[in-house]
Amino acid sequence: MKILVINAGSSSLKYQLIDMENESVVAKGICERITFNGSKLTQKTAEGKETVILQDMPTHKEAMELVLKAMLDPEKGAIKSVKEIGAVGHRVLHSGEDFKCSVVIDEEVIRICEKNAELGPLHMPGEIACIKSCREVMPGVPMVAVFDTTFHATMPKKAYMYGIPYEAYEQYKVRKYGFHGTSHKFVSEEGGKVLGNKNAKMVICHLGNGSSISAVKDGKCMDTSMGFTPLEGLVMGTRSGDIDPAAVDYLRVKLGLKDNEVVDFLNKKCGMLGISGFSSDCRDLTAAAEKGDERAKLALEMVAYRVKKYVGSYVAVLGGVDAIFFTGGIGEHSPEIRKMVMEGMEFLGIDFDFTKNENCGNGTVELTKPNSKVKVYVLPTNEELSIARETKDLCL
Repeated sequence: MKILVINAGSSSLKYQLIDMENESVVAKGICERITFNGSKLTQKTAEGKETVILQDMPTHKEAMELVLKAMLDPEKGAIKSVKEIGAVGHRVLHSGEDFKCSVVIDEEVIRICEKNAELGPLHMPGEIACIKSCREVMPGVPMVAVFDTTFHATMPKKAYMYGIPYEAYEQYKVRKYGFHGTSHKFVSEEGGKVLGNKNAKMVICHLGNGSSISAVKDGKCMDTSMGFTPLEGLVMGTRSGDIDPAAVDYLRVKLGLKDNEVVDFLNKKCGMLGISGFSSDCRDLTAAAEKGDERAKLALEMVAYRVKKYVGSYVAVLGGVDAIFFTGGIGEHSPEIRKMVMEGMEFLGIDFDFTKNENCGNGTVELTKPNSKVKVYVLPTNEELSIARETKDLCL
């Protein structure tokens, strides 16, 4: 069974075709500049055959038509017939409180997603448009919505509620939802296999340009750092993370921002970019810090400190911890951040191998010494495979 995994944005569409017999990627590609002039599709197959199509894509429908054209190309394609695609898994940002797990898409699911679009106005319209287009271009092929938020639906009320009037929650559904759910779910499942205990207490650190941490027990999320939007929590590439709401209004006045500009400011001009003054990329900051750039060094220290603080709080929430997992672009590839997070954590029973951390290579790697009571791992995430697995489970 082959499953097509789609991650759509307002003007882009990333995709992977995965053979679920061995969970291998048959082909992957991206459509760029949908709705704009100069649209482009780029695809690469497992055999290394590359396809580039320069053709305008006024809507997601034209994008999906080009995706199928590329995959079915007799010379550079990956399949001979659309019938080889057993199902399609769509990444969807927000489930609201309507879905607790992934669901097979029908008209009612689309209607509910449209209702929840206001919870994710930057992502949801493009995702919904892509779902509709995909159903039109591939009639009869079962499709599944895999939400970024549903893995966190197991959080207890005391964890996801804010200290606002209860009526505001009831009326407007303002609460913590959490994001990166497909990644946290994948790492929790793979982590359970590594530990030989699917019910282990884990703290999962998904660190990248966008970052979040989750506390997982018995395979269920107990708490997570992102909130009503992905802005809450850690210091990220361009996002501020946690900040006093009163400081937000103060900044708005001092910077002369309009009400609708202040959230954009916190999302796009803060975090590592705002602190360093020149980049949101952890690699750039690490190189600059090594050359003595104090603001770059401060940005890295702040990122690591916030991660350390959340790890400690989640260990308390879980009543102990069996393992800590690092994943995501920074989590997997920045030994400097991992080192700063793990320094001084011996009191938790962690005997961290700082030498191994510097040269851990690729793949899943344990970063603690053999007798460490609490284990620490790098475990690469695979959100597309997570979506494909959920799609397969619902469509078999």
